[in-house]
Amino acid sequence: MEKNNKTAVFTTDDEPQLNYRGWKSMPFVIGNETFEKLGTTGTSSNLLVYLTTVFNMKSITATTLINIFNGTTNFATLLGAFLSDTYFGRYKTLGFASVASFLGMLVLTLTAAISKLHPPDCGNQDSGACSGPTPWQLAFLFIGLGLMVIGAGGIRPCNLAFGADQFNPNTESGKKGITSFFNWYYFTFTFAMMISLTVIVYVQSDVSWAWGLGIPAFMMFLSCAMFFLGSRLYVKVKPDGSPLASTVQVFVAAIKKRHLKLPEEPWLTLHNHIPKNCINSKLPHTGQFRCLEKAAIMTPEDQIKSDGSAINPWRLSSKQKVEEVKVLIRVIPIWASAIVYYVALVQQQTYVVFQALQSDRRVGNTHFKIPAASYAIFSMLGLTIWIPIYDRIIVPRLQRLTKKEGGITILQRMAIGMILAIFTMIISGIIEDKRRSLALSRPVGLEQRRGAISSLSGLWLIPQLSLIGFSEAFTIIAEVEFYYKQFPENMRSIGGSLTFVGFAISNYLSGFLISMVHRFTKGASTGDWLPEDLNKGRLDYFYYLVAALGLLNFGFFLLCAKWYKYKGSGDGAPEVAMEKVNPEKSPV
Repeated sequence: MEKNNKTAVFTTDDEPQLNYRGWKSMPFVIGNETFEKLGTTGTSSNLLVYLTTVFNMKSITATTLINIFNGTTNFATLLGAFLSDTYFGRYKTLGFASVASFLGMLVLTLTAAISKLHPPDCGNQDSGACSGPTPWQLAFLFIGLGLMVIGAGGIRPCNLAFGADQFNPNTESGKKGITSFFNWYYFTFTFAMMISLTVIVYVQSDVSWAWGLGIPAFMMFLSCAMFFLGSRLYVKVKPDGSPLASTVQVFVAAIKKRHLKLPEEPWLTLHNHIPKNCINSKLPHTGQFRCLEKAAIMTPEDQIKSDGSAINPWRLSSKQKVEEVKVLIRVIPIWASAIVYYVALVQQQTYVVFQALQSDRRVGNTHFKIPAASYAIFSMLGLTIWIPIYDRIIVPRLQRLTKKEGGITILQRMAIGMILAIFTMIISGIIEDKRRSLALSRPVGLEQRRGAISSLSGLWLIPQLSLIGFSEAFTIIAEVEFYYKQFPENMRSIGGSLTFVGFAISNYLSGFLISMVHRFTKGASTGDWLPEDLNKGRLDYFYYLVAALGLLNFGFFLLCAKWYKYKGSGDGAPEVAMEKVNPEKSPV
């Protein structure tokens, strides 16, 4: 993100000054964002139910497929960010990805609208007696999902930064515009989630899957239309090369010079050329990973240009670049510790749907049933209610006590969220045990397709969903802020992708964990923990297993947090503390 901002801010005589339109382009940007979120969220939020009811997949198969789909979608954002920053720019990446996403939704809609593209309906028959999808039907389904992966891989890492590109970061009005755009961005996200988890999910579950998937596809078409209609107004920042290249250069140079002896005073003797228009913070020397400092040792073979930079950056790097690479390496263990945390979130997006399907979803004495996929809205409500309370009430009081910005550190906020996730899984196990017991002793009806419906109200799922929402308000938001502040300024778009990549790996890990549990508990005395009929399984044991893994992961996180050195905190070397190379030209 910041790499491209540099291009927008630091123009030369050979580059035309960019014409920022600000709010004139916002109706098209915000409209594109809103319709895109309505389309993608409306399609994906109920996809698990679609696969099990229309494509007649077993719950294990559908859950694994959803985990792979979500994982691949999130992992694709890293590739999308790289291609955008290096080759295509955000405008072209967003345009191509939006069209791909629309085509994917259109294909998925056709699988519901055309009877030959999905298996025959088997009503309330036992899932074992239902006809599964043919290879051609699966191929058509996978084409739709694949196009949606391509779309999300380009849209997610670029849309927020593209909107911010429309404002001049060097003016007060531009700075206020960027902040206001961020607020609108998260508002549209919440709005889209609310509509998708209520209206669209209701149409899909109780009216028609063809209409329920066709509406999001039409929303995505409107998103594409809004995006291209504003083309003449947009600031289209050209790609300026990938900052990942300098990272690789440090490793290559350090390997080439691995036999050299490290200097005793590296802050004085290492090569440290800093480009004139560098937007990255000047970093003090740190003692960690000193082997990388060999990349900045000058030898007689190294040649320097007139501006002070190395002729061959693959042999000679700078101390500044070495310290930036150290920052990236220090972030990795913190990022890795969040992956197991995400597994708890994934369960509240997948297996909680199956819990809801076998719970009493009626509202009061009415015949209206809350769609199973709509229960996820309580997680969002928990997050949206908690954020203003925390930000406006708790943070000011914590700041007075701790004298720290934000009241507590970013890593402490992440730790609180991880603890809440552990309690979420324990509570989920307790509620599931109660749901199962009532389903076996006092069912309210028999659903041949899956199993007996428990007399426990589906509203009992609200505590675990609300708690995971509180957890996200701490850990996920803190993680996004952590990457933004700790990554070098010219790599913040890559840093923004790390959250999605973490989700991707957690989806794969969750799918692997479910498959292993399903495989190894089949012959256990307790029986299969995760069968089609949850009443015959022990989903509560699985939740306790995830809680135990979360506890072990929390211990690993504490060790990483204790070892972690925040960007800009040196090791006592007699240097100037972290500062901006060109403060007057620093981006927002």
